[in-house]
Amino acid sequence: MSDLLKNKNIVIMGVRNKWSIAWAIAAAAHREGASLVLTYLGEREKKDVEALAEELGGADTCQLDVSSDTDIDNFFESVKRKYGAIHGLVHAIAYARAEDLQGRFVDTSREGFALAMDISVYSLAAVSRRAAEAMVEGGSIVTLTYMGSEKVMPGYNVMGLAKAALEAGVRYLAEDLGPSGIRVNAISAGAVKTLSAKGIKDFSSILKYTRQKAPLRKNVEQEEIGDAAVFLLSEMSKAITGEVLHVDCGVNIIGV
Repeated sequence: MSDLLKNKNIVIMGVRNKWSIAWAIAAAAHREGASLVLTYLGEREKKDVEALAEELGGADTCQLDVSSDTDIDNFFESVKRKYGAIHGLVHAIAYARAEDLQGRFVDTSREGFALAMDISVYSLAAVSRRAAEAMVEGGSIVTLTYMGSEKVMPGYNVMGLAKAALEAGVRYLAEDLGPSGIRVNAISAGAVKTLSAKGIKDFSSILKYTRQKAPLRKNVEQEEIGDAAVFLLSEMSKAITGEVLHVDCGVNIIGV
């Protein structure tokens, strides 16, 4: 522990279980001394997230549905009342219908496309707008993306477009919020075994490709992504904003 985030209040959205990248980020932030607030979608997730919070020294938990402006308003009002200021926000939320991650992208429904964009992309702008009001001492916002935003990844489909839009959003938010001392960056994480990844067709072949082709000849681990997030949340990255940091053992540089 090096106390990189000591006296920092960090909100982490998207913790579901110990296999999630958000959990790895939460564990790393806790290790570095942060005070954490973890969000959960609804009653079905509440018990699991509360149990995980206990493992992080009794981190706070709060319900939040990012598709609801009322939920977002209420959440940040509650956080501001309790903490006064927040210093970091991790947006680890994305969603697409299972049927839109199968078959061809061209067959994506209008409703499925809109839903993926709302939850995976617009939610970053929505929560950043409210978080900025509580980042009175400046702060750092970090979201998660994937190489499917840059290159065609079989089975990633509509989520590839969502991540591309998310990365553009990072740049525009960085410009908007920079004058307030707020940095906005994304981590492009390599393929990781999560429950969400199971919805991607032939995901195991992506893991195999990385082990064979990545310069480091291995798949990235959740803990390594957590450490990168701590860097972006801390003052160590105070001159970095609007960037997409690849944490993928270098596979993004390989052409074939």
